[in-house]
Amino acid sequence: MAEEENKAAAGDQPAPSLNIVGQYIKDLSFENPNAPASLSAGQAPQISISINVGAQKQQDELYAVELTINAKAERDEKVLFSVELVYGGLFAIKNFPENQLHPLVMIECPRLIFPFARQLLATVTQTGGFPPLLMEPVDFSSIYRQNLEAAAQQQQQNSDAKPN
Repeated sequence: MAEEENKAAAGDQPAPSLNIVGQYIKDLSFENPNAPASLSAGQAPQISISINVGAQKQQDELYAVELTINAKAERDEKVLFSVELVYGGLFAIKNFPENQLHPLVMIECPRLIFPFARQLLATVTQTGGFPPLLMEPVDFSSIYRQNLEAAAQQQQQNSDAKPN
């Protein structure tokens, strides 16, 4: 009955849906190159973190979205640990307008799988002998906008560089 109401409200159009079909670790690497010396107490390390989002259509209405997270901790110019994680989700996306698909795949899908990737990084760094690496929440909307701006600038530079 609720499905019939949704169709009627949308003018007999099925309601949009976004479902996680599955989640996976594609790649996980943890290095502690100076163990056991890296585990000794000292001043707080400098930690750098980068995150990238990639997506690929697998089939009609099925998308793979992957987060690539790299984190490195250094103290006195020595690497304490380095971790790389490629964590993905497979999403079934149905009945969304075409103009909403790209932001949905690049913002909402990463937002849904990020907590799992974050927990995995915390567990791996803790198991490696360090305090758990607790990443702050990520604003995927901001990353999306920055990537769009960078792509627009690159396109402008390419068009300016072409001879007439």
